[in-house]
Amino acid sequence: MRNLFPRTLQTTIIFLVVGGIMALALGGYFSSASNVFTGSLVNLQTWFSARFVAVQDFLTAPRDIASLRQRNTELEGEVAELQAQVIQLQQEVGETQILAALVDFERVRPENKYRAAAVIGRDPSPFLHYVIINRGSNDGILRGMPVVTDQGLVGRIDAVIADAARIQLITDPASSVNVRLQNAETEGSLVGSVTGDVSLQLIPQQVNVQAGDLVLTSGLGGGYPPDLIIGQVVNVRSRDFDLFQQATVQPVVDFNRLEIVLVIVNFKPVDIAPLVPTP
Repeated sequence: MRNLFPRTLQTTIIFLVVGGIMALALGGYFSSASNVFTGSLVNLQTWFSARFVAVQDFLTAPRDIASLRQRNTELEGEVAELQAQVIQLQQEVGETQILAALVDFERVRPENKYRAAAVIGRDPSPFLHYVIINRGSNDGILRGMPVVTDQGLVGRIDAVIADAARIQLITDPASSVNVRLQNAETEGSLVGSVTGDVSLQLIPQQVNVQAGDLVLTSGLGGGYPPDLIIGQVVNVRSRDFDLFQQATVQPVVDFNRLEIVLVIVNFKPVDIAPLVPTP
């Protein structure tokens, strides 16, 4: 009995203490202490988490940087390849458009026979105006044959080898083309210059020449067939004490962007120099 009583008393006391603590907790008396403990625990957990992430990033960063660099190199290679493909497609589209325009030109001028050629070189001298094409005597190209594009006159063949030929452009200082003004119905001589400009000379003073007049080959002299378009007059210089007027001509052909040209192979130039009387 003596042992039973103390145990019962202990149980009762424990029960009362636990009940009191639960009552106090339910009554909100421990909320402030609980919040302090919980906040401290959260702060401690956040501190440990941040340090763990920092250590993890430090250990994995070199591997990630190497992977990113490798991936960046791969992407740069893919971009360069795509850019090369775009440039190639643009060139193919440009060549297709040029060839289509040349075909249309041939249909409009069926009296001539043409041979297409690609420009493969240019004269490096700033004082000469020549281009090299990939057609030569093996393709029936002869010296003196006129060369055109779908826009107008380019020049004529100046020298030929088996697989290539040189074209003297109408902008060359040694070039001279007999021309006529379509609106004024008069002839003159078109000459090149070192700067690449072309001018119309030997125009009689009484002829009314205006800006915008169309300049065509006249066919005189035997060097070119008639009625090939050259360009337009942009300005005229006329002085009372000069025997002839002069005019600056803007060619219709952009000589800096020549890629494909047509050689008129059925035209045989005639050298009439021996028949021209010398003073």
